[in-house]
Amino acid sequence: MHTLHQAVAQCRTLVVEGPDGIGRSGLLTELARHGFLIRRAREQLHQVDPCRPYRELLAAPGLLAVNGSIIHELVYGPLRRGHSRVTWIQALDFAEAVAERDGALVHLTAPQDQTVSQRQQDMEGAEEIRAYERAFRTLARHVPVVTVDIAGLGPPIRAPASSPFQLGQGTGKLTVG
Repeated sequence: MHTLHQAVAQCRTLVVEGPDGIGRSGLLTELARHGFLIRRAREQLHQVDPCRPYRELLAAPGLLAVNGSIIHELVYGPLRRGHSRVTWIQALDFAEAVAERDGALVHLTAPQDQTVSQRQQDMEGAEEIRAYERAFRTLARHVPVVTVDIAGLGPPIRAPASSPFQLGQGTGKLTVG
C-alpha cells in the first residue's frame, strides 16, 4: 500500500495520527463521506491498561477511522513528562491489532511552520517530529504506514462515479514508512 487512496480502498481501519496542531478535520470528513465511522478514544488513558480504549474501538464492526492513538502518548509522554504511560510492547500489540483488522496507520506530516504555535519554536518541534518518525518507523514492521503531507491535500472535490475515493487535489507527498 503506497498511497492514501489505496489505503482507503483496501483497509477497514485507518488510524490517523500526527503532531499536535496538524489539521485532521478535512481528512476525517472525507473518510466519513466514504463510509468510515470516525472515533476518538477518551482523552485520559486507562491507568492499568492504556490500550484498552483502543481495543474497544477496534472491536467495532465495519469501516473505522480512529482519530489519534497511543502513538501520541509514545511521543508526548517522554517529551512532556519524561516517560510514556504506554510501553513499546503495548504499542506493537496495538499495531498488530490494527493490521489484523485490515488496517493501516496514517502518519500526518506538515511543514514545520504549519504546526501549533510554530511548535514553541523549532527545537521542540524538531524533537517531536523525530519522535513521530521513529515511532512510525518502528510500528511499520507490524502494520502498514501511509505518510501524508497535509500541505499536498487540496480542498475536497467530488470523486467521479468510477473513482472509489478522491481526497483532494495537489501533489502531496504520499509514502509508505
